[in-house]
Amino acid sequence: MDQDDAPAQAERISQARTAQSQALLEDYTELIDDLMRAEGEARITDIARQMGVTHPTAAKAVARLKREGLAVSRPYRGVFLTDAGTEMAERVRLRHRVVVDLLVAVGVPADAAEIDAEGIEHHVSQATLEAFEAFLDRRGS
Repeated sequence: MDQDDAPAQAERISQARTAQSQALLEDYTELIDDLMRAEGEARITDIARQMGVTHPTAAKAVARLKREGLAVSRPYRGVFLTDAGTEMAERVRLRHRVVVDLLVAVGVPADAAEIDAEGIEHHVSQATLEAFEAFLDRRGS
C-alpha cells in the first residue's frame, strides 16, 4: 500500500466500524419492536434469547439504545422503543424488504435472499437503496 493511500484506507475502516455499530442498534430496535408487537413489551431475557447472546450482552446493548434515545425501560417492566427507536425499526424493516425483493428479482432463492438481506440491509447506502427501488419499480411496470 502506498503512503498516500493510508488516510483513505483509515477512513474506509472507520466507516465500516461505524456501520457495524449502527447495524447492531438497528437489529436490536427491530427485535424490540417485534417483541413489543407480539408481547406488549420486550424483556431483556427475551431479547438475549432471540439475539443469541447472554443476558449481560443484551443489557449492555439496551443501555446503549437508551443512551442513544432509542429505548426506555421501566422498573419491573420491559424495554420500550421511543418514537425514534420505532422509526429506526421501520426503516430497517423497509430496507430489508427492498433488499430481499431485489435479490429475489435477480434470481436468488427466497430463503437465501432473507438470510443475505440481514447483512446487506445494514450496509446499503440510501442512493443504492433508491436504485434498487427504481429497478424493482421498472420491473413491475
